[in-house]
Amino acid sequence: MSDGSGDLGHVLPLSRSLLHLLLALQEGARHGYAVKKRVEALSDGVVKMGPGTLYATIQRAEDLGLIRESDERPSEEEDQTQRRYYGLTELGREALAAEVDRLDVFVASARAALGGAAGG
Repeated sequence: MSDGSGDLGHVLPLSRSLLHLLLALQEGARHGYAVKKRVEALSDGVVKMGPGTLYATIQRAEDLGLIRESDERPSEEEDQTQRRYYGLTELGREALAAEVDRLDVFVASARAALGGAAGG
């Protein structure tokens, strides 16, 4: 994995919507509606991506090289051929890991600034 200093500079820090998108796709390829549902599940319903945000974020992630349309598809019985499935690229995996590390450092600093009162 890269250290995030050079090749990730053009994508980090990730926007909130990009972070949620990459998290939803790190388990495997999904189509747009499945991404929306997974983001809601991962955030315990706090984050809801409407169609405009979802598809603009997918387009941005593709443009940045973080995701690509996937050849991975569900079984023939479950597949809906009109749907486009997306998966993470290696750059997307590296960016997600680097962003999670960055947020971890931020949370640790915030907890320290609060004197540990934020829980831990």
